[in-house]
Amino acid sequence: MGGAGGGRRQKAFVLHPDIRGNDASRSAEALLSEGLSLALALPGIEVAGGMVVRLPRAHPGMLFGSGKVQELKERFEAEEVELVLIDGPVSPVQQRNLEKEWGVKLLDRTGLILEIFADRARTREGVLQVELAALSYQRTRLVRAWTHLERQRGGLGFVGGPGETQIEADRRAIDEQMIRLRRQLEKVVKTRALHRAARRRTPYPIVALVGYTNAGKSTLFNHLTGAEVLAKDMLFATLDPTMRAVVLPGGLSVILSDTVGFISELPTQLVAAFRATLEEVLEADLILHVRDIAHPETEAQAEDVETILRELGVGKDVSRLEVWNKIDLLPPDDARLNTAARRDEVIAVSALTGQGLPELVAAMGRSLGDERRVEVVEIGHGEGKARAWAYAEGIVQGEETVETGLLLTVSWSAKQKRRFETLLEPPPPEEFDED
Repeated sequence: MGGAGGGRRQKAFVLHPDIRGNDASRSAEALLSEGLSLALALPGIEVAGGMVVRLPRAHPGMLFGSGKVQELKERFEAEEVELVLIDGPVSPVQQRNLEKEWGVKLLDRTGLILEIFADRARTREGVLQVELAALSYQRTRLVRAWTHLERQRGGLGFVGGPGETQIEADRRAIDEQMIRLRRQLEKVVKTRALHRAARRRTPYPIVALVGYTNAGKSTLFNHLTGAEVLAKDMLFATLDPTMRAVVLPGGLSVILSDTVGFISELPTQLVAAFRATLEEVLEADLILHVRDIAHPETEAQAEDVETILRELGVGKDVSRLEVWNKIDLLPPDDARLNTAARRDEVIAVSALTGQGLPELVAAMGRSLGDERRVEVVEIGHGEGKARAWAYAEGIVQGEETVETGLLLTVSWSAKQKRRFETLLEPPPPEEFDED
């Protein structure tokens, strides 16, 4: 189902079951809001709405009571809903019964997150980790779905019934595929450096947006990539829906990357897949940590994001800007606005209204060394690597051949100059005559 393109969009509805006695550290409404944000991250989906369903307990056969099941069925039919996303765990039996009763496709929270990860996985490792997590998920559902058949049969299990034979075959096929994937993953991880070719093909600085799933990253991404100040000199085609090339006011071209949103209470079997889908963050020259500053749990969310960045191995040497988003939801005298104004690494914005975006763009330019200088540099005839890089970077304004090599006229930032100098062959060591 994932990866639906530009055709008809599927109508989806999000349900958050609020079961009495479950951990109530976060409100059901906040969790539904996160579930809706996840649904909006699915391609080819139109979200028709969402609701919290309060339950004294989960019903084993249908999750919800029969009256609620009927009420929801009528609503889904009236609104022509084709996909129901349940923000919580759903057993295979519950899924089968509800799909049959409502005439819809149903995904639980883990299935939904897997769909998003599959759509966002860029690197070879990311794709493999998502496939592995999906197989692990399928295997647990397969086992649970068939246990009633295994229980029906007595004996020692030497003579399996048809259901048992099928489940064993399916299980073995999944296990074999998982072993194959793990072997491939081991090779990929060993040669990780070789799998960064995509980054090297785009020699422009990468700016990665990270943040919680409902922090407004995608709104900010769309606003920045659609802003006239950035798009006035679009040299490149769109790389894919989550990576765009933009030109900062000072003339510096950058790749803006919108990463998959961070998620609370991530199912454990999805942690490795989640980290692998964030692999592009490891290549970033600048990280924009987008925070929903109006959210009651903004501090806890920020700490979660920083913890995952540390675990990914993103060091303090990578430039960071904290983007405090949704300031349109704060009162004008909120103390946090004064705090943001005093800190260079914090920019307060509203991705919705555009407030603060010029300051953010200026701060991005400062962090990446957007100010450029025109210089003439001489390189030897053998410095093909440095010359090719300069042309790929788009900084060469002129070239002249001289007896000792080439004179390049370049317009570059301090950062580009440093990179160029690392590509030049070091001079041969001086030889000293021995006495």
